[in-house]
Amino acid sequence: MFNIQNYSKQNIKNDILSGALVAVALVPEAIAFSFIAGVSPVVGLYGAFIIGLITALLGGKPGMISGATGSVAVVFVGLGLSVRSMYPELDTEAFSMMVLHYILLTSIIAGLIQIAIGVLKMGKFIRLVPQPALFGFVNGLAIVIAMAQLPFLAPQNMEQYTNWIDIVFASFTENYVMYMIVAVTMLTMHFLPKFSKAVPAGLVAIVVLTLITYFMHIDTKVVGNLADLSNVSLPSFVMPLTELFTWESMAVILPTALIVALVGLIESLLTLSVLDEMGGERGSGNKECIALGIGNSTSGLFGGMAGCAMIGQSVINFTSGGLGRLSSFTAAVLLIILVVSFSHIIAVIPIAVLVGIMFMVSIGTFEFSSIKRITHMPRSDAFVLIVVTIITVLEDLAVAVIAGIIISALVFAWEHAKIFARTSTDDKGKKIYTLEGPLFFASVTSFNEQFDIENDPDTVVIDFKDARVMDSSGAEAIDSITDKYKQAGKKLTLRHLSKDCKSLLKTAGPFCTYEEDDPTYKVAANI
Repeated sequence: MFNIQNYSKQNIKNDILSGALVAVALVPEAIAFSFIAGVSPVVGLYGAFIIGLITALLGGKPGMISGATGSVAVVFVGLGLSVRSMYPELDTEAFSMMVLHYILLTSIIAGLIQIAIGVLKMGKFIRLVPQPALFGFVNGLAIVIAMAQLPFLAPQNMEQYTNWIDIVFASFTENYVMYMIVAVTMLTMHFLPKFSKAVPAGLVAIVVLTLITYFMHIDTKVVGNLADLSNVSLPSFVMPLTELFTWESMAVILPTALIVALVGLIESLLTLSVLDEMGGERGSGNKECIALGIGNSTSGLFGGMAGCAMIGQSVINFTSGGLGRLSSFTAAVLLIILVVSFSHIIAVIPIAVLVGIMFMVSIGTFEFSSIKRITHMPRSDAFVLIVVTIITVLEDLAVAVIAGIIISALVFAWEHAKIFARTSTDDKGKKIYTLEGPLFFASVTSFNEQFDIENDPDTVVIDFKDARVMDSSGAEAIDSITDKYKQAGKKLTLRHLSKDCKSLLKTAGPFCTYEEDDPTYKVAANI
């Protein structure tokens, strides 16, 4: 919770103004994501309000903006297809109502999963995302944000055009006014902060250009063209349909809820990491997991869809001076006030202004420094960065991040999949293998190649003082080499293994010596 006594007048002003800017920018986003999910715009607006409000008060990062998002909405598309296959006889209205209740119950369960992950303190696993994957995520998301604005600029009857050159020409011909407004918005956001930061540049652009287009009767697309917001009321409690609590329905809902929970957490925790780097202060991943889970479950109970942190709006808020919880609280509260009481004002805001703001967010989000760094990175890191960027753009955020982690882990395993042995012979003719490096699943082959069992003398020592057994595969490899020496009728001694490692050894256990300077590392084994 935020303590208003800790705020200065300047901070209060900055948070309220930046929150107002974000609130206006949230409206078309929430509407668009509702359309993606196949539900009424009200569902996305309720989700943006409820999730935004709860995460503002309880979240792990002050000033981070959460609400209905495209990455979560896309998951609900598949849910809608599953519902259609289950209820093919429903008419359009009944089907829409059924999909809505499936989405609400899925949101509730996804929230409970997120709460459990936070309570179990698993939010820390976001640290497993390597820096190149984080750069790739940010760059890919910046491209996605920019591309998401293009449909607003598309010409009517676009299917009649056969190539992209005709589409671009028709778009400019039909929407040249929008292009002009977009350009003015972007120039305002670029140059105004150089003269004054008293009011967020994006908010100035919205107010000024809305007044100009309204009073000069300039013909351009406005927010009111996206959806009718005249009858939006405050959210109320919605009980999910009892017929959803069947094995058949749960077989669809539970897997979807798990995906929603994981996608939401990945995007939220990565957004938190990005803001940590921008601001230098570290947020709490576990608190964010719990807050997001409470927000999603509450949203589902009050007619809203699940969501997560929104990196675009979070960056808008951050760069506009909204660094405290008051900014995200203001954004959530003002959002619902605007759509409930001032929908006629929201309806006349030019879409082009919001498109221009999001283009500037895209530019600000993209890590241009990563382009310079890519030539100096190890080729494996550069590969991860590029792959994560491409997958984020073409496929899905969660898939991209998981792919980045897997590729980085495999590269790490490959680079460390070597273990070496220095050999020596003492005055009694005993051959000593002194190992160096980690012994784990990837280095087992290299480990086995170090030994010449056939030509070794009758007495052999394997010294692990400069090596480390890291998993059960390493322990099994020690058992295996011990058995080979035993079959060859040769005496083997194993030195300097940790107590934890010795407890895993079955065949090799009796061949271990117990030295005073044995290491104390733990072996990561699933036994």
